[in-house]
Amino acid sequence: MAALWRRSQILRSSVELLFRINPALRKTHRWTSVLYPGVAAAAVGGGLCAVPFKQVENLSHDSLVRRAASLVTDSSSTFLSQVTLALIDSLTEYSKAVHTLIALQRQYLASLGKLSPAEEDAIWQVIIRQRAEVTYRQEEMKRFELTWVTSVRLCETAAEAAYISGAENPCVTIRTNIQLSQSQVEEAQKVSLDAEKKLAETKVMEVERMTQYATTLESSNDEEEMPEAYLRED
Repeated sequence: MAALWRRSQILRSSVELLFRINPALRKTHRWTSVLYPGVAAAAVGGGLCAVPFKQVENLSHDSLVRRAASLVTDSSSTFLSQVTLALIDSLTEYSKAVHTLIALQRQYLASLGKLSPAEEDAIWQVIIRQRAEVTYRQEEMKRFELTWVTSVRLCETAAEAAYISGAENPCVTIRTNIQLSQSQVEEAQKVSLDAEKKLAETKVMEVERMTQYATTLESSNDEEEMPEAYLRED
């Protein structure tokens, strides 16, 4: 870095010397508007410059900052759009998996006591697999949800940076994208929450139905054993 700074100082001194030898060069803006910004950027950034030298020629620092802010808002919006789509899809798949599980459990409860042991075992195997699918979809949804929250924060930061730099249009655009993304995600979340609510109701129904079925079996067993008890008493 020190060597780069020394080279930039030598180059700057050479240009200044050239201007003193030939004053006509002072009328040319190309050297002062292209070379000096390039030297400064190279000295500070170690040779990395976000804006090519040709684009620096007629732009001020304010213009370059606004342009960079616009690029940041564009990339942040793209990231938000992609994550929003992924989250909505994951919420949809999770809701479908939950509704499928609800249907299986209600079907089992409706046929309780009417199935052979083999049929009952087969249904339970399907229910167990579906529960695993629900768990997988839920973990996927939570992962995308965390990424989405991060992308919203990123866009909010980019919007603030654009506003401070004077890039008002990109700021307004990205804030609109944030609001649109939030509204879409909220709608998908409502569907998934409704599915979870119905699943909880089904679990309560399952407990009640299984308790009732167990009571019925006990009563039936008592009735079958009662004659034998009378016989023993006789």
